[in-house]
Amino acid sequence: MTDNKFKEYIETLKEKINYHNYHYYALNKSVISDYEYDKLFAELKSLEESNPELITDDSPTQRVGESPLDDFKQVEHKNILLSLGNVFDRDQLTNWYKKTAEALNTKEFDVICELKYDGLAVALTYLEGLLDTGATRGNGVIGEDVTHNVRTVKSVPLNLFEKPSVLEVRGEIYMPISKFKKLNFERVAGGIEPFSNPRNTAAGSLRQLDSKIASERELDIFVYGIGYVEGIDPIGTQWEQFQYLKQLGFKINPHNKLVGDLDSIIEYCEYWSEEKNKLDYDCDGVVLKVNELGMQNLLGNISREPKWATAFKFPSRKSKTKLIDIGINVGRTGSLNPYAVLNPVDVNGVIVKRATLHNQDYINDKDLRIGDQVIIERAGDVIPKVLNSVFEERDGSEIQFKFPTICPSCSYEVIRIEGESTVTCLNVSCPARLERSIEHFVSKVAMDIQGMGPKIVRTLIENELISKLPDIFQLKIDELSSLNGMGQKRAENLINAIDESKTRPFSKFLVALGIPYLGAESAIILAEHFVDMENLLNATYDRLLNLPSIGDKIAQSIIDYFDNPSNLNMVKSLNGFGVGRVNEFSKVEEGPFTGVNFVITGKFTNFTRTEAVEYIKERGGSVSNRVIEKTDYLLCGEDPGSKLKDAQSKEVKIIGEMEFKEMIQTDHDNT
Repeated sequence: MTDNKFKEYIETLKEKINYHNYHYYALNKSVISDYEYDKLFAELKSLEESNPELITDDSPTQRVGESPLDDFKQVEHKNILLSLGNVFDRDQLTNWYKKTAEALNTKEFDVICELKYDGLAVALTYLEGLLDTGATRGNGVIGEDVTHNVRTVKSVPLNLFEKPSVLEVRGEIYMPISKFKKLNFERVAGGIEPFSNPRNTAAGSLRQLDSKIASERELDIFVYGIGYVEGIDPIGTQWEQFQYLKQLGFKINPHNKLVGDLDSIIEYCEYWSEEKNKLDYDCDGVVLKVNELGMQNLLGNISREPKWATAFKFPSRKSKTKLIDIGINVGRTGSLNPYAVLNPVDVNGVIVKRATLHNQDYINDKDLRIGDQVIIERAGDVIPKVLNSVFEERDGSEIQFKFPTICPSCSYEVIRIEGESTVTCLNVSCPARLERSIEHFVSKVAMDIQGMGPKIVRTLIENELISKLPDIFQLKIDELSSLNGMGQKRAENLINAIDESKTRPFSKFLVALGIPYLGAESAIILAEHFVDMENLLNATYDRLLNLPSIGDKIAQSIIDYFDNPSNLNMVKSLNGFGVGRVNEFSKVEEGPFTGVNFVITGKFTNFTRTEAVEYIKERGGSVSNRVIEKTDYLLCGEDPGSKLKDAQSKEVKIIGEMEFKEMIQTDHDNT
């Protein structure tokens, strides 16, 4: 056999095995017997072992066996992975449908109903049909590279049947209940503590540095959409996306359904609320999406949530137990946060010992007393929550809880601002408050100072080495090495990690400060727009409000935060140590659009909305997602949404595609 013929034969073997993998793992059908499949696989493996130069990344033999990684790399998603808003009953579902219909100026519209799986969201990127990257959702903007583990999931195709130049798909990796039970049986038999639930096991498996561990867990996936694509004809609906993805070789949930009215949506949700326990995976609700992608674009997003989709959450399972005590945690903003200490109870497969009690009003309104029998629910099957007391089981021994009038951490007087539900300790030097602030500052989502966990933070505070955030950057190796359990090597590693944190981008620094209501997405927007702290400190409320995803609540919180002299001095001190001075975005030079704010709506012939945004930003302008009085231009294409009416009512100048092209061309001619 010639070399070319030999290569062709190996490629044919790979195609056959991939074909059978797709039918078995994605379609749940066996085309050939296990014996015949094993023979094909063994032949391919033998030929590759004899000719290692012919082994490729897309070979079915390469799903297992990579060397363990030292750490996870970060992956920036091409488009943000949005979170979903929730509805919890028929009335809320009806309200979402009617509001959406009103926004679309119609009475009915097609909706895709999908089961909501309890797993881990991932983004899979393919280049010319080959799997290139598998990443976790992360914060929606940046995730972790877990490609080595994704490759072990047999229902994830390594090589697509068709070859779009670039394709990013979104899906949910989960552990089937049958596999979870099998795994726990084996662990118990081996004297090892069982895992708590399939979701956590799947998430933990996907974040293993050693792919062999992930492979042993027998994970699975359902793909639910396209995040980004190049090299194919436009797709008009979500349902067509499903058909296309299935055609490529992806596993699509067979229970997805296209419906055309509210009654059908309600029927689907109620059916699966009763039948979910028959599935081989945890299902906590139904995802509802507007089918037409053009309608999705018209509806847009609110911060991190799409207006064109929502999740109907099934009623969660409840359990009864005894409220042993009520404790208080002091948060990083000084808030006193009550929690229930419970007699341990199993709630939907998870042992619950504590549950949130939110605030003073929550305890009073529900008349919760220490010693009560209480009903516990896992909200969204995740967060434990005390629903109510069982009043009829009281025997008179129960004790009413009195909310503290002084801080349990520092004994400083606490206050409750009129109109607020939170009781707050105003002592900025409160040990508990300081501890939570530092824990947040050094956490992975913020400055990511490795080796500085809660235990180390507490030790540093107790030994008076840290009394404020800037103290972190004045720690010395000899101070740290003298602490119990630290040692010279560990102290050196921590100092190195602290020094490395100075390279974290400006957006991470903003998150680390713990400004109320400011999340990762909004921090990135601020970093991109203002570039550095000096510019941000000079920002007005109105200027902040003009930015996309920055509402009045966030804008006011930013203003209030930097108006506080203590906060301002702390930030300047941190900047003085070189912290928060790195920006992931280059500063835009002065251009013809400098100081000009655009809002964009509709569809365009000669450019996409994304390209229009780039044109504007390249010339120093800014783009917002809503029309306000200070908006300079509404760039309006075909089929505009409600932004057109907003612009007309606010007398904002409206320009079309041709006028915008002339503005761009004029700028080009002048350069």
